[in-house]
Amino acid sequence: MAVGSSDQNGRPGPVAKPERPSSPGQEEFEVGSHTGTSIISTDEEAVIMDDVPGQGQIGISQRENILAPTHPTQLRSRRSSSFVRSNNPIIPRSQRRGLFGRFTIIPEVESPLEYKRGTKWTITAVVALAAAAAPMGSGIFLPALPELSRELNTTTTVTNLTVAMYMLAMSIFPLWWSSFSETLGRRTIYIISFAMFVVFSALSAVSVNISMLIVMRILGGGASASVQAVGAGTIADIWEPAERGRAMGIFYLGPLIGPLISPLTGGGLSGAFGWRSTMWFLTIYGGVMLLMIFFCLPETLANKKPAPTPASSPDLNTTPLTRVHTATKSIKSAGSTLKRFLWDPLTVLSYLRYPPVLVSVYSASVAFGALFVLNISIQSTFSTPPYNFSSIILGCLYLPPSMGYITASTIGGRWLDHIMKRQALRAGRFDDSVNPPKLIFLPEDRMGENMWLAASLYPLSLIAYGFTSGLGLKYIAVPAVATFCFGVGSMLVFGAVTTMLTEFMPQRSSSGVAVNNFVRNFVSCVGAVVAQPLIDVMGNRWLCLMVGLFAWITGNGAIWLLKRRGEKWRREMDEALGTTPKKIQNKNTQQRQGVNGVDGEVKTEERSDEESKQ
Repeated sequence: MAVGSSDQNGRPGPVAKPERPSSPGQEEFEVGSHTGTSIISTDEEAVIMDDVPGQGQIGISQRENILAPTHPTQLRSRRSSSFVRSNNPIIPRSQRRGLFGRFTIIPEVESPLEYKRGTKWTITAVVALAAAAAPMGSGIFLPALPELSRELNTTTTVTNLTVAMYMLAMSIFPLWWSSFSETLGRRTIYIISFAMFVVFSALSAVSVNISMLIVMRILGGGASASVQAVGAGTIADIWEPAERGRAMGIFYLGPLIGPLISPLTGGGLSGAFGWRSTMWFLTIYGGVMLLMIFFCLPETLANKKPAPTPASSPDLNTTPLTRVHTATKSIKSAGSTLKRFLWDPLTVLSYLRYPPVLVSVYSASVAFGALFVLNISIQSTFSTPPYNFSSIILGCLYLPPSMGYITASTIGGRWLDHIMKRQALRAGRFDDSVNPPKLIFLPEDRMGENMWLAASLYPLSLIAYGFTSGLGLKYIAVPAVATFCFGVGSMLVFGAVTTMLTEFMPQRSSSGVAVNNFVRNFVSCVGAVVAQPLIDVMGNRWLCLMVGLFAWITGNGAIWLLKRRGEKWRREMDEALGTTPKKIQNKNTQQRQGVNGVDGEVKTEERSDEESKQ
């Protein structure tokens, strides 16, 4: 019957359904006289594609009110759409990437940068808590080292290897995690690594000798280190550069909460139940984080669509396949796979040949090495006369530097973003390819008074700690204040360098952070190994003076080089990596954006108020 025709009684006839192939996830439906196709999905809004000519179409971003509000598909769609903006398509569960991706509560979307702000902060919080596992595994052992030496009948230097080798694993394994994350995705790496972390932590708890403990600690440290590299990549996936500094500061709260609570937790647990209880605590924490990642962390890596391969006609002159050709092809395939898994992850170290990466990584590595010299010094100084503190008191002595880390992480990110916007406004850099034009931010914009302050604060604080830590219980507050200032200064360096690396290498953010983690954790491993022998030979005061002066001179020198040559180096690096910088238009900033003359607060051109509220 023709469309719009009537039967013999004058009633309108049924509407003819057009012949179209059905697609997976679609279902023909009929509500009254309306006929169409519904895209059935548990994570998209209900979509009605009208089949009646002249009636138009209803897109994904609009809801169709024909369906009853109690329709289960529509209810599930509304719950999922609360995580994303209406103009950001959701990936169907059957097509979501990553290991067990269909089970995530937060849906995967085509553009992770367009998640709602609440969703971005949720993902940031999950990644930050996961990042706390690695430093927690290091710090939780420090108060238990004396008891471990007695139980396993070994020396202090050997027991320090359980910390040093853990840090060494944290420097090496992220090279593989970051390399695999660029192909397998972030979510798959998170799930695999944390499952391994749970297993190796449990095996550490049941170790029968120091050799087994060191091996299990190496494997556990390598497993937990995935978030050190991949986590910063996740932050870069979902946050715009204008807000990335603050987000990176919140992300670093996770790795800094670990050093805050782990010495206290380790001191309390080892004092009450023995050192093995610290490993069981890590096992439980890793299991909880594995569940959070499983359900709350979608894949955020940009979906790179491969270029279409042109169709080629069969070559009739090609030699037919033989056993020899098949064997050769198999050998080449095996060699390619072996190269990908063993050699390719190490190639990220080649980024150190670029001066912006090398100088940035160096400044963070010196600060990180000084941090572990301080950690070993606290344990060594206050567990011997004239203090002889117990393990739980030793744990409390790590609170001041940890509070400094958290303070700097909270205010340092906002400070970074403010400095970056201020520098871009002064230079008048705008991207006119979008409407309205947006500021163009450069990595070197983040280096202002914050870096000069940080590069002097933490070395001088280390020197002050070294000269006051042996004055006795009466002056115990002085080294505590010094370690707090050390935490503030060193954290300002860590946050700025990590954010800059994600922007020096915007398409290889995880690789840049992996290089940073490799170098700084390697330096921290060396610091943890040599600190105790040097304290025995030189004394705590002169060791802190030597390390502090070295860090102060070279740290400020690194900042001076980046300020003076950073722009030239970055352009050469962009050309070598094939990165095309945005076209910059210098305009009068007063015409484009307002600047508050009192505090220099920038009125940036953001999204509409309605989207910001969402």
